[in-house]
Amino acid sequence: MFLAHLSLTNLRNYVRSEMDFSTRITVVRGANAQGKTNLLEAIYYLATAGSPRARTDRELINWLANDEPPPFARLEGKIEGSDDLRELSLVLLLPDDRLQKEIRVNGVKRRAADLIGQLKVVLFMPEDIDLIAGSPDARRRYLDSAISQMDREYTRSLYDYNRVLVQRNSLLRRLRDFPGDPGQLEFWDRRLAEHGSCLLAGRLAAVTELNELAQDIHPSLTGGQERLHLLYRSSLPLDGEDWPLSYRQLSLDVTPGIDVPDRASLKAAFDEQLLARRREELERGMSLFGPHRDDLRFLVGGVDMCTFGSRGQQRTIAISIKLAEMQLIRSRSGVEPILLLDDVMSELDEERRQYLMEAIHGDQQAIITATDLTSFTPAFLEQADVWSIREGTIERLDP
Repeated sequence: MFLAHLSLTNLRNYVRSEMDFSTRITVVRGANAQGKTNLLEAIYYLATAGSPRARTDRELINWLANDEPPPFARLEGKIEGSDDLRELSLVLLLPDDRLQKEIRVNGVKRRAADLIGQLKVVLFMPEDIDLIAGSPDARRRYLDSAISQMDREYTRSLYDYNRVLVQRNSLLRRLRDFPGDPGQLEFWDRRLAEHGSCLLAGRLAAVTELNELAQDIHPSLTGGQERLHLLYRSSLPLDGEDWPLSYRQLSLDVTPGIDVPDRASLKAAFDEQLLARRREELERGMSLFGPHRDDLRFLVGGVDMCTFGSRGQQRTIAISIKLAEMQLIRSRSGVEPILLLDDVMSELDEERRQYLMEAIHGDQQAIITATDLTSFTPAFLEQADVWSIREGTIERLDP
């Protein structure tokens, strides 16, 4: 998979920019606040229809676009894959102060769920340390975004689950405030268990695979001094305390071969819990368990790095997880995801920079931003196209 062309109009600080990518490695050099992060955000948005930074999509529209109503932003990309050339476009329009999003794949209007996965990317930003140290919500969003690029059914179930959750919570509040027939919940309970079991099965499988991949990656980044384990903490009772390992097993440094429960058994467990906790949920007026209440934890030597890890340890874990995600997408889909690195090299020591540069091999496209080029080896830069960015204007530099 190769992003051959990118066009940005009225996106963040880009009024009008075009980029043609001719090599697998592109390095974009520029000072801070010139648009480096905005560039990678645009590519990620084109791949996932979601921003890793903006609270709302309207934040992406350049404020200068208000001078020529209706305000709009447009992203277009041409992707060369193993089958054919795909053209992706995404337009944000504000005709009446209500945002409209139009998505096209090869010129045909599509939904966001149809866009996700057409262009597969792995994004690493300095803020990704919050994936380890931040809230459970950030870790859930990370898992959902990564899995959605590989699994269309997961994407659809995620949308349906969130929609059902809103409706069910509304009904629970109404029944709490105005007591009525609890049987009204049965329809929403069935839908919640159906879509929730799909999400849970997808997450358990992904975490199990990421955990296995991290066993090789993380020791290489820590000189063999640390071994990383991923634990999925489900609000639905599973075998053991967490998934795929319990704290007891971790203390013994055991990696058991565990099969992910099938969806039927997960749905049965979901149904059982919905009945067992109905009274409690009615009293509190909210859904108390399910994928929306789960968490992902990272342990080294049995110690929870989300709570007790140093900033350096958390940053290294974030790199390990992103590299494991890259391998997972490759193994599941058979295509190389595009690696997007936002000013990451300056955050790493020399050994970790070298490992990361070696991890970017010839078949993979990587787009890397940096404030200067001193973090890269001459051999690495010889493979790359180097671009300069200033105030949202990009130009290719001579070799």
